[in-house]
Amino acid sequence: MDMPLLQQTLSELGQPAYRERQIWRWLSQGADSFEVMTDLPRGLREALGERLAFSSLTLEREARARDGTVKALLRTRDGRPVEAVLMTYRAPRGVRGADPGAAGRRSLCLSSQSGCPLTCRFCATGAMRFHRNLSASEIVDQALHFRRSGPVDHAVFMGMGEPMMNLDAVLEACARLPAIGISHRRTAISTVGWIPGIRRLTSEPMPIRLALSLHAADDALRCALMPVNERYPLADVLQACREHYERKRRRVFVEYVMLAGVNDSHVQARQLAAVLDPRIFKVNLIPFNPTDAPYEGSSPKAIEAFRAELERQGLGATVRLTRGRDIDAACGQLAARGA
Repeated sequence: MDMPLLQQTLSELGQPAYRERQIWRWLSQGADSFEVMTDLPRGLREALGERLAFSSLTLEREARARDGTVKALLRTRDGRPVEAVLMTYRAPRGVRGADPGAAGRRSLCLSSQSGCPLTCRFCATGAMRFHRNLSASEIVDQALHFRRSGPVDHAVFMGMGEPMMNLDAVLEACARLPAIGISHRRTAISTVGWIPGIRRLTSEPMPIRLALSLHAADDALRCALMPVNERYPLADVLQACREHYERKRRRVFVEYVMLAGVNDSHVQARQLAAVLDPRIFKVNLIPFNPTDAPYEGSSPKAIEAFRAELERQGLGATVRLTRGRDIDAACGQLAARGA
């Protein structure tokens, strides 16, 4: 819901300030209309229904994957496409190196922008047109969309966009997530290495986890894969992450997409281990999900060998469980195709 517009509407209707808190409590518990908000006077419910859209986003369509992942294509009021994803997890069986902490989660992948102005070569979002930053209400409404279908308990800002370029709205949204069921410690913000945003997050009191989208351990390859590295070189990004750890005392997750013949060799595993302090960083290896980019994913054997070498070097590493690939909902695939 557009919360500033709600405040304005309540004021115009002469309502006391506590009405906003009542309405937010219903929203955060999964209410799907004003009519169900039974502690509001009927006349107020009717007036709100006539004057105010229940959500700042409109659902255009949903897709459901074989593994239970749900991807929603939503539209802002000015027609901008936004995709958000709900991932449900069961305990992994026989997946070596998989993250056991994922078991049992109902986790949201939220977008902070419609499109993305950064052009990471392997990412479908980076290849689509950038529209604009999302408001805090538009970010929260992605979470509320899925909350209406059941409880949610984790969130990652790994959907469309670079969250650190829209950090005011992202942090405003994060402040509301605990009421929905997602604590700050179960919220992560992923960045390609946007240093001003990392430093700003470091100064914030909310204990939100930082994730770094890395993908290469040397500047030349990282620049080829992620042009933002020309603006914020790897050494400077890692220093900002170390400062974050010193302040927060929470390890930084490093995301590393596995590209066959590009960044998955034994030597590159050793390079990665050499630049990451195992006290500060933990690596999450991501199987490449097909996009229009000219890359192929590393084989399971190559991924396991890479993971094992990192472990031999003393660096903790897990392999991400791929979710929603058959509906283009997996990491790097959000592009609002057909929108």
